[in-house]
Amino acid sequence: MVAYEHLVDRRPNVSADELLAGFRPSERFGEVSFDTYRPDPSQPSQQQAVDALKNFGTAINSGSGRSSCGGFFSKLFGGGASAPAVKNGIYLDGGFGVGKTHLLASLWHMVEGPKAFGTFVEYTNLVGAMSFHKTVEALSSYKLVCIDEFELDDPGDTVLMSRLMRELSDAGVKLAATSNTLPGSLGEGRFAAADFKREIQVLADQFEVLRVDGEDFRHRGLPAALAPVDNAQLEAAVESRFGGLGTVSVDNFSDLINHLSQVHPSRYRQLVQGLDAIAWKDVTTITEQSVALRFVVLADRLYDKDLPIISSGVPFDQVFTEEMMAGGYQKKYFRAVSRLTALAREGLGE
Repeated sequence: MVAYEHLVDRRPNVSADELLAGFRPSERFGEVSFDTYRPDPSQPSQQQAVDALKNFGTAINSGSGRSSCGGFFSKLFGGGASAPAVKNGIYLDGGFGVGKTHLLASLWHMVEGPKAFGTFVEYTNLVGAMSFHKTVEALSSYKLVCIDEFELDDPGDTVLMSRLMRELSDAGVKLAATSNTLPGSLGEGRFAAADFKREIQVLADQFEVLRVDGEDFRHRGLPAALAPVDNAQLEAAVESRFGGLGTVSVDNFSDLINHLSQVHPSRYRQLVQGLDAIAWKDVTTITEQSVALRFVVLADRLYDKDLPIISSGVPFDQVFTEEMMAGGYQKKYFRAVSRLTALAREGLGE
């Protein structure tokens, strides 16, 4: 028998210490290492990234914190020989599917604590939950802060994170980050320099950037979304697929979307804690940007925990409007659709 719960009944109350304790790699990257990363022999930048990160981690553990990576930013901004050779962090720049998160998590596992690992959105949510000052105070004693999926499509959040990194760097914290780009910007220069020149300069002051080349999965387009099950078949599908598995959360999609507005995104990790699968009835297209962005955070947390999904209603490639998929936050929505589709495939056993 399946044990049923409802996300709408959950209202996690999470302390600051519990929030910080959650800043570690997700289950998908809980045991990775540099030894489990397989560099593509045809892409030498991948092995170069491994070597640079190993050196960076060794330096942090030895207390010197000196990196031996190259001078990408000095070339990018014309610093020439006068630019400093040593930076407080490493920034992995590359497309999806080249192993940036694997490498970042490997560095986190290698370095002795205290340390933190989270996505760009999780850090902005942490600031929202704790305040900027308390976040800086809490993280300033850490040896390493890893920021996955640094996003340059939101000016406000980019400014916030640039300031946070500057404060942490000034406190002696070593930083490591990965970047993503908008699907529409593939093949163009990274970092959208014309729009974020000031924030990029902050990054230039803190990081050495390493390109990690390789095949970008976004060139393949979004995976085909699966046809949802019929409402009348949803319960039988859940029993058939998850019988004996554990605890499944079953919710009406509209109720869930409303509930997300009452739970701070920093608590979404705890919102799905202890579940083994997800079932949603009557998935509909989200039409409000603020609602869609909250739902993206939930999708990321579900993907982190590898929770399979069974749903009825519209397929996940229709959960966001066409305008959203073509707008300024399209990277977030492309990622969410891709991840939700993967979880739906797991939910149907494909």
